[in-house]
Order: sequence, then C-alpha cells, then structure tokens
Amino acid sequence: MKTKPWAIILMLICVLILSLAQIFWKKGADKLSFDMFKIITNTNLLIGFLLYGISGLLFIIALKGGELTVIHPMISLSLIGVAILSPMIIKTETMNISKWIGTTIIVLGVFLIGYGNKKVHEK
Repeated sequence: MKTKPWAIILMLICVLILSLAQIFWKKGADKLSFDMFKIITNTNLLIGFLLYGISGLLFIIALKGGELTVIHPMISLSLIGVAILSPMIIKTETMNISKWIGTTIIVLGVFLIGYGNKKVHEK
C-alpha cells in the first residue's frame, strides 16, 4: 500500500491540532489545583483533551489512507509545532539553538522515513 497524499495532509492537520492540545495542557497545568471541581472546570485542560481526541480521530482516518510506518512518525512533528507555537502563545517559553537543531533533526528523520518508504515502492 502506498500512502496517499490526502493521508499526509490529514496528518499535518492532526499534528497542528495535537500541538495546540499540548499547549492547552501546559496552560491548564500552570493553573492546576488538585481539587476535583477545579480540575473538571479547568477550561484549558478540557480544550486540550478535546483537541487531543480530535487529533486521535484524524490520525485513525489517516491510517486508512497510508502505511503505519509513514503516518505514525509524522506525529513527532508535533514536537516542532509545540516548539514554534509555544513562544507565541506561552510567553515564558523560548527557542534556542539547541532546540532548533533538535527540531531540524526531527524533520530530517521524518523525511528520511518517508523517502525510504518511497524507495521500497519503486522497486
């Protein structure tokens, strides 16, 4: 099975939503109180859970149009989404050269996995 372009696009959307979910979790965790009422009324945590669920559903749909070995590694791109979005949304978060090098390595890894899969289908 060759991974279809729509599955890759769907995964990129999934990654963006997953990145936002993780940012909402961080914002919710900053205000976390171990009081059950405050936990279930923590809007940021609830939004994070909702976005995480939507992302999971999109991931499952993308799996229908692609190979697990191509689709699943794309989830690691959420690390890049978080790295880019966090400083914009959570003002205390910053990027430095080490983080940029790490995100570059992640992108190269995902690219190599996809490229390696392309070579298999060409044989």
